[in-house]
Amino acid sequence: MPLGPDEMIALFQTGVAAADPEKAVTDSLAHAPVTPPAATGKLYVLGLGKAACAMTQAALAHLPKPAAVLVVTNYENARDVAGARVLAAGHPVPDENGLRAAQEVEALLAQASAHDRVLVLVSGGGSALLPAPVEGVSLMEKAEVNRLLLGAGLDIGQINAVRQHLSRLKGGGVLRQAAPAPVTALILSDVIGDDLRAIASGPTAAPLMARGAVVEMLKDHGLWEKLPPAARTALCRAQDPAPLPQADNRLVGSNRLSLDAMLHARPEARIVSDALVGDVAQAAEQIVAHATTGTGPLALFGGETTVILRGDGRGGRNQELALRVAIALQGQPGWRFLSGGTDGRDGPTEAAGGLVDGGTVARIRAAGGDPEALLANNDSNRALGLAGDLLTIGATGTNVADLQILSRAP
Repeated sequence: MPLGPDEMIALFQTGVAAADPEKAVTDSLAHAPVTPPAATGKLYVLGLGKAACAMTQAALAHLPKPAAVLVVTNYENARDVAGARVLAAGHPVPDENGLRAAQEVEALLAQASAHDRVLVLVSGGGSALLPAPVEGVSLMEKAEVNRLLLGAGLDIGQINAVRQHLSRLKGGGVLRQAAPAPVTALILSDVIGDDLRAIASGPTAAPLMARGAVVEMLKDHGLWEKLPPAARTALCRAQDPAPLPQADNRLVGSNRLSLDAMLHARPEARIVSDALVGDVAQAAEQIVAHATTGTGPLALFGGETTVILRGDGRGGRNQELALRVAIALQGQPGWRFLSGGTDGRDGPTEAAGGLVDGGTVARIRAAGGDPEALLANNDSNRALGLAGDLLTIGATGTNVADLQILSRAP
């Protein structure tokens, strides 16, 4: 028999726990403390992303008293942090609270001098949470670009490459605004491959692409003419010729570390892929192929797929991946599959993903749903809800992309 639902969820939670932001920050600061460059200098702390509250709380326990502490996180993960000012904003679609939070961030960075140090705690989600549109682009236009990119099947690197050139804070913008103060960043990666330029759109790293390359990429995907005119104008401006200030960037957690923790908990498991990326339909084919021809009773995958929106349903990449696998393997006994976002939220829904088996499709139909039609409408949330197969764990306070588990009868 495959692992039971509770065992699957427990293994998934093992992966989530391995990305615990408090432990990641504590270990990093214990190994390499962060202090101002001058004895009289001040320390400014800035937490950005879904794990910002937990990361900031851990940092404050190991730092000399900072001059100012500002945290920007999503609504679901916002909570009081002693000694810090916590602001909540919209994710994945930026909102007015995010715009105001970005202005607060800029005000904090403007206070720092060459004698001070800025500590930036970065986690996934930081990009959408801090919309700071460049001159001539409104928040509404920036949000429209974001919605267009999220539904176009682009990978996270391509999406962030566009965001960086439409923002004052992304693509090294935090470094420019903090200058001449030196910056140290502790980074919890939600990006497969851990490219620091892509995590939260790289607030303390160089842009992923030059503006000209971004324009060509958008044209290649048929998106250029769909962008608001103001965004196209901004992307055609000359780049800032000034060199980007250097930063002390430290990677403190990632998807691969979570997979390793799951493997340690279940030695019989095998990591089949730590780069399950690209179109969700192709990722589903890879899962199904392993289910039918692969070896071993327990397979682990990690990554972050993309979904092309063709309908108006609700769901997310993990729910759609689970539904696609369930449809492909419908009626076949002896398997169970889980796909979930480590942040506890998949797309604009309350679910983290799905936990399906050979009877999922039958349960959807018994409840009056048409699995194929729901999939075609990108309505995976409703489909899995009808089957009772939604994975709902609540906001986790961390984010290292997605984890998948395939369990089969030996």
